[in-house]
Amino acid sequence: MSSSSLNAGRRERELAEATDRRVVDVLVVGLGVTGAGVALDAASRGLSVVAVDAHDLAFGTSRWSSKLVHGGLRYLARLEVGIAHQSAVERGILMTSTAPHLVRPLPMLLPLTAEVSPLTGAINQAGFYAGDVLRASAHTPRRVLPRPRRLSRVETMRMARGIKRDGLRGGLLSWDGQLEDDARLVTAIARTAAANSARILTRCRVTELHGDGAMIRDELSGNTASIKARVVINAAGVWAGDLVSGIALRPSRGTHLVLRSQTLGNPSVALTAPVPGEPNRYVFALPQPDGLVYVGLTDEPAGNDIPDVPEPTEAEITFLLTTISSVLQRRLHRDDVVGSYAGLRPLRADDGKTADLSRAHAVLHSSDGVITVVGGKLTTYRKMAEDAVDAAVRSRGLHAGPCRTKRLPLVGASDAAALEGRVPERLIRRYGAEAALLASDPELLKPVSDTISVTMAELIWGVQHEGALDVSDLLDRRTRIGLIAADRETAVPFAQRALDLAPTS
Repeated sequence: MSSSSLNAGRRERELAEATDRRVVDVLVVGLGVTGAGVALDAASRGLSVVAVDAHDLAFGTSRWSSKLVHGGLRYLARLEVGIAHQSAVERGILMTSTAPHLVRPLPMLLPLTAEVSPLTGAINQAGFYAGDVLRASAHTPRRVLPRPRRLSRVETMRMARGIKRDGLRGGLLSWDGQLEDDARLVTAIARTAAANSARILTRCRVTELHGDGAMIRDELSGNTASIKARVVINAAGVWAGDLVSGIALRPSRGTHLVLRSQTLGNPSVALTAPVPGEPNRYVFALPQPDGLVYVGLTDEPAGNDIPDVPEPTEAEITFLLTTISSVLQRRLHRDDVVGSYAGLRPLRADDGKTADLSRAHAVLHSSDGVITVVGGKLTTYRKMAEDAVDAAVRSRGLHAGPCRTKRLPLVGASDAAALEGRVPERLIRRYGAEAALLASDPELLKPVSDTISVTMAELIWGVQHEGALDVSDLLDRRTRIGLIAADRETAVPFAQRALDLAPTS
């Protein structure tokens, strides 16, 4: 087992250590992308860290994203230049330094159909060039994100064969970053934190939170205990206000549909469809490596009752199907949808529609000393974590080194390209340099079924090294088999077998 390996045995040992009355420097609550990022930032500065979550890594909002690493173009259109530049910088860091194995360039096509007026097309083209200026200002190389350009009608149809051809004038091609999988990013961050001596404890629910620690309940055993800390950072996302009073949030629901790629003509580019009557709002059809397409997303008020797993509404599903169908030759129907998911954005409370609320993050201090980080977005998790740890160090006078995470590669990031041709490409995409370890036993490299690309090697690896404790961890977060109910049912026996086979001591 490597120093980054998370498993049941390590969890048991480190939970006992964390609750043995020692005082750690930092207690982090929440193990989504922000909480995992805080744990990594603090641990890599030399601070002692315990990070807990009531459920699992990436259990909440972090696994329900569009799987995009945005360059900030939308924020630039709203004149939020600071947020736009920050997004472009953080995208560049992920793509060139910390996680190049998990983020790749994604071509994005806006078809110039009859619904897109020449003026709207010109405005969008100018916006794409402005986005390229952002790329340059963030020092992201052209080889990583190519130049945007206008396409002819023939080029547009060649790139997206399922596109509607009536009234088509051509297309606008731009580029952004695409994650292999958002939950895999969180797992990689958490494991890198563990390699820097952070204690990563899932299934530990905080029942009381104070400025100097917390009471927790081990959800596996039911036992309760206390964790003592010099500073506490609340990174619980949409649940942050349940732990600390005075945190005002207005969560919004973002829904996505899951479709088979052939339903849309097997597009090689992301398709963009304008939302009628809503400037600067679009629905995207985002092709995934394993033969799926995610169509999203919505931006609807979620109310104050926050479920563990949000559910899309039929109205949202209809909206997404109708909007993306406006650029397709074949109109999509409800039975084309093989899965769906929804996530809740932890937006700071303000007036107006949730779609118009700022995506800026904030670091807040409660009266008893708890530091809460809220708002923001997946792309800027690293900067959010840096700001939260900076605040913690200042508020408690902790002895810590400078932030290192701009240049700290996540597990698997080093020299993954050297494996090309020797290891299955799918494993390199998802595990980077660690793919060679997964490929050591050829018998485990067969897909678990004709419709599921995941292998037994990946399921066993999830138990041995990625902290998966049960079937749901494996199928819903370490892999994304669970996005399609029928595939999930097929894969349950394989996940159970991996749990039975994998040693975790």
